[in-house]
Amino acid sequence: MKIHSEELIKIVAEFLSHSGANVLMAQATAKALILAESQGLSSHGLSRVNQYATHLRNGRVNGLANPTVIKRKSGALVVDAQEGLAFGACELAVNQAVLAAKDFGVAFAGVIRSHHCGVVVDHLRAVANAGMVGIGFSNSPAAMPAAGGRHPIFGTDPIAAVFPRRDGKTPLMIDLSLSEVARGKLMVAAKEGKSIPLGWALDGEGLPTTDPKAGLTGSMLPFGSAANSSPKGAMLALMVELLVTAVIGANFGFEASSFFIDEGNRPGLGQAFLVIDPGALAGRDNFLDRVEELIAEMLKDESVRLPGARREALRLKMMSDGFEVSDEMLSSWKTF
Repeated sequence: MKIHSEELIKIVAEFLSHSGANVLMAQATAKALILAESQGLSSHGLSRVNQYATHLRNGRVNGLANPTVIKRKSGALVVDAQEGLAFGACELAVNQAVLAAKDFGVAFAGVIRSHHCGVVVDHLRAVANAGMVGIGFSNSPAAMPAAGGRHPIFGTDPIAAVFPRRDGKTPLMIDLSLSEVARGKLMVAAKEGKSIPLGWALDGEGLPTTDPKAGLTGSMLPFGSAANSSPKGAMLALMVELLVTAVIGANFGFEASSFFIDEGNRPGLGQAFLVIDPGALAGRDNFLDRVEELIAEMLKDESVRLPGARREALRLKMMSDGFEVSDEMLSSWKTF
């Protein structure tokens, strides 16, 4: 069945409300999931609806949470997500950081006691709309070992950045996780009975494996591991982990139960957003000129695709054409 975005947001929000989310949480979450789905990111889109609803029903999420700024000093602030779903808290943090960056030139906003935050770069769209540069990151439940280690400590810990452009052009939107490959690739290989390359994952004993099922019960490897045993991915994950735990006060990834189980603790994870006003540094016009100059140089190679361009084209098309949603999925949202 094809459903347009406004109706789909309403359906998802109502289901989340019936599952225990307050109105603001349900609306913010529904909008974020439909936005992810519109970009072809189904792993962070509609496939998450039932997961979030189950966490609400099982008490892994506080459906009554009301995100609040609990600390502020100049351009630094902390938002308490109050163990609710992350989207409203991240929206508050980003909006407050944009306002602070207008005053101070730069702002850093952290979110604590949070949950899965979806597509990190989507939280930064408001930063680009304000003509500023944004950098975002989050930790997640443990899935990767430290460099040289065997047991999971860090999550796949996504990082993202956004750089606005002149004349309403699509901003550069960069978004990546720090594992060698997405966990979904192991899931597909396991379902199809195929092996995986060495360097993608470790088994439950911390040993390299080509068995995707063993990898799913073991740990993912950071990027760079498959090609040359590089510690770069693990070092970046360490940086993200410390920025959202030691610096802002969220839980470590190894303290959080997996998102992919129904029972478990409230993860208490963290997100952080750095917002920079280029007008306070190089100057707004100079910044925009230099961005376009670099893009022009990149596009001299016909094979270059600007980060975020494909996702944005998909979003515009999907928002116009509507979303294809299976009867099975729709039925699952009516079991309340």
